[in-house]
Amino acid sequence: MTTLDMPTMASSLLLPLGNPIHFAHSSSTCGRSPSFTPPQSILVDKLRRLVVKVKSSETRECTAMFNANSRRDFLGLALGVSGLFIHSLDANGAGLPPEEKPKLCDDTCEKELENVPMVTTESGLQYKDIKVGQGPSPPVGFQVAANYVAMVPSGQIFDSSLEKGQPYIFRVGSGQVIKGLDEGILSMKVGGKRRLYIPGSLAFPKGLNSAPGRPRVTPSSPVIFDVSLEYVPGLELDEE
Repeated sequence: MTTLDMPTMASSLLLPLGNPIHFAHSSSTCGRSPSFTPPQSILVDKLRRLVVKVKSSETRECTAMFNANSRRDFLGLALGVSGLFIHSLDANGAGLPPEEKPKLCDDTCEKELENVPMVTTESGLQYKDIKVGQGPSPPVGFQVAANYVAMVPSGQIFDSSLEKGQPYIFRVGSGQVIKGLDEGILSMKVGGKRRLYIPGSLAFPKGLNSAPGRPRVTPSSPVIFDVSLEYVPGLELDEE
């Protein structure tokens, strides 16, 4: 008997010589059975076991590929959804109304102010008293502590001590502020609130530049100041 190695003998038992199995190794067989030319005479049971073995190996390869692709697809989808979510938040944030700025006269005050008589001085300054104070009026040259909200005629705020968190201290009647503000505060009493309608001749002769969120004040244009006289250092409130 001729001596044959086991792989050669097994091959000869499976298929007739000259009619081998043709496996498609050059291209992927994932998702389909390997292609081969059916023999005319085979041992059916052994062939079935071989095909099952090949299919099992291919299935494991396909499963591994599917899992890898699935993880990549899921990661891509998650990144895409998060990008859309962030973009949506940015769009919503951009559409939000501007933050409300603190005021000395709220909506209720504005309605009441409509019925308050207007006072006009010789200089052209006009004012309405929101609240009449009970303390002393400041003498010329004295320091005063006042809160204010400065607006253009449309109501847009261009400066405010409330946003700075502390009253503005200056010497009243000494030219440290615009003429209309000097005149308007000199006739106030401590604890009072007043709206000043300042004409251009008593306002900013050189104007003010615009800033983010703040309008430009053109030279010698009218402005509006809401003012509250907080206290006058060195003067005590009169006791009743």
